[in-house]
Amino acid sequence: MSEVIKNKNDELYSQIASVLSKSRQFVVSTVNTTMVRTYFEIGRIIVENEQDGKSRAEYGKETLKNLSERLTKDFGKGFSVTNLKQMRDFFLTYQNRQTLSDQFSLSWSHYLFLMRIENSEERKFYEIECKNSNWSLRELRRQFDSALYERLSLSKNKEGVKQLSQKGIVVAKQEDIVKDPYILEFLGLPEKAEYSESDLEQKLIDKLEKFLLELGKGYTFVGRQIRFTFDEEHYRVDLVFYNRLLQCFVLIDLKIGKLTHQDLGQMQMYVNYYDRFVKLEHENKTIGIVLCKNKNDALVEITLPEDNTQIFASKYETVLPKKEELKKLIEGKID
Repeated sequence: MSEVIKNKNDELYSQIASVLSKSRQFVVSTVNTTMVRTYFEIGRIIVENEQDGKSRAEYGKETLKNLSERLTKDFGKGFSVTNLKQMRDFFLTYQNRQTLSDQFSLSWSHYLFLMRIENSEERKFYEIECKNSNWSLRELRRQFDSALYERLSLSKNKEGVKQLSQKGIVVAKQEDIVKDPYILEFLGLPEKAEYSESDLEQKLIDKLEKFLLELGKGYTFVGRQIRFTFDEEHYRVDLVFYNRLLQCFVLIDLKIGKLTHQDLGQMQMYVNYYDRFVKLEHENKTIGIVLCKNKNDALVEITLPEDNTQIFASKYETVLPKKEELKKLIEGKID
C-alpha cells in the first residue's frame, strides 16, 4: 500500500514540477525578449537624439555620461556608458529589420557577439542558425571560430552563398549535409600528433555530442564498428549515423593517411550493401563519407562517377582554420 502511495506522490510531484519548469522557461524567454527590445528602443532614442543636430563627439560623450549616471541612480545597474554605446550600436546594426515585431528571440549576449561580425550576410546567417538550431552562446562562438559560414560558402555559387544569409542551412539533397573540411578541434589533437584511426574513432565517440553538432542538422548516432557479412567475408563500418531530414543512413570511414582510390571503392561497396540489404523501401539512398586527413581532389573526381550523389571525401582539421584565408578563397570564387 505504501508503495502505491509513494508512486502516486511521485507522479503528482512530476506533473507539478513539469508545469513549473515550463512556466519558468516561458518567463525567462519573455523577460529576455522584452529586455532586448527595450535595449533596441533605448538605442533608437539615443541615435535620433544624436541626429537632431547634436552629433558632435564631445557633446555625445558628455550626454551619455550624464544619461548613465541618472539611469543608474533611478533604475540600477546595467546602464554604464559602455552599455549605452552597445545599445546605440545594436539599433544601428538592426534598424533595417522589416518590422520591430520581427522577433529578437536571442539573448542580449548573443546579439553582443553577433554585432562584432562585420559582414552583414555572415551575421544574418549565424543569427538564423542560432534560432533554428537553438545554439547557446558558447556554441555560437565555436561555430564562428570554426568558420562554418566560410566552409559552407566554399561549396556554393554566388546565389547559394546569398541563400545562406536568407535561409540559413537548408537540407534538401545529399550534398547539403556534407562539409569540407570538418573541424574537430574539440578532440584536443595537435595538428601533427601521431595517432591511429582507432584513437581518432574513440575520441569522436568520447566527444559524440560535439561531433554531432559539427556534422550538422538531423543526425542521430547508430553505432560504431558496425559489422556486416557478405559472401562469407566480414566488414566493419567505422561510424554509422542516420539523418532524419533526408531519411537515409550516413556511413563514415576514418582515414588518417593519404586517401586512395581503394578507400573510395570500399566506401562504395559499403553504401551498396546498405542500399540493397539494410535501408527500408521508403528510405532514401545511403550516403558515404570518407573522412581523411589528406585528400587529392583530382583523385576523387576521376574515381567517382560524374553524376555521383552518394560518395564523398572530406578533409578533417584538428585545429581551427584561418578565417581570412577561407574568405579570400570565397571572394575569388564568387567574384
